[in-house]
Amino acid sequence: MRIGAHVSTAGGADKAIDRAQLLGAETIQVFGSSPQSWRRKLYGEIEVEAFRQKAQDSAVSPVFLHGVYLANLATSNPENLAKSVEAISHDMHVCHLLGAMGVIFHVGSHRGAGIEIVFHQIVDSVRQVLESTPEDTWLILENSAGMGDAIGSRFSELARIMDEVGSDRVRVCLDTQHMFASGYDVKTKNGLDHAMTEFQEEIGLANLVAVHANDSKCPLGGGVDRHENIGEGYIGRDGFANIMEHAVFQEVPFLLEVPGFANQGPDKENVDILKAIRASL
Repeated sequence: MRIGAHVSTAGGADKAIDRAQLLGAETIQVFGSSPQSWRRKLYGEIEVEAFRQKAQDSAVSPVFLHGVYLANLATSNPENLAKSVEAISHDMHVCHLLGAMGVIFHVGSHRGAGIEIVFHQIVDSVRQVLESTPEDTWLILENSAGMGDAIGSRFSELARIMDEVGSDRVRVCLDTQHMFASGYDVKTKNGLDHAMTEFQEEIGLANLVAVHANDSKCPLGGGVDRHENIGEGYIGRDGFANIMEHAVFQEVPFLLEVPGFANQGPDKENVDILKAIRASL
């Protein structure tokens, strides 16, 4: 398994590779544009080539994009739905330019309406994104912690969307904190075995393409999306050893989205902790 982190592209996309090397990251996730804005960044040929060359020279791979936080495919607001589809589609095109694998994104929240009310809207939106974007990119659904009526806290919800869409370009990223907060006990061997058996039955292990490696500030089943540094939360180092030792995760890239020990985002210390756990297995 390759270990990496979410890194900033401030100053140009290629600077993400520089930052990755300082962290010792072997794989990365970046934002294609500001995650808190609908405005999408345009990429010129020089920036794209600089990124691709540095990524190749450094062997930092694979690369993933994280979608805009504002996106919500379950929204009842038609304007925001259109903006969501447009923003995710744009980031899929950025993936194609940069040679990234795909866009990891949160499906969204039904805001109390219930998944049945918004299900077909979500499916139609995912299809729109796929139909308007390059075939060499994945659209990657991320599981949720269940906070605020967020969709995807249970594997069955993600599986239902994937089955209805019917495209092998739709894959899954598992966030360890979100799993734990939504009641999947990744900390213990039996709990993780049960969770991954359910994942295989509902979604299929071949569709797991990335892990967001985050400890949890909330207890098991707490239902709150709160990330913690590795070893500082309820999952703990032993929990991550349990996760990383599991056969399912041996070839899946791990991407840190932790606050960092200096509260400046994923840092070398967290990367080194995961590497030390990996080396001990």
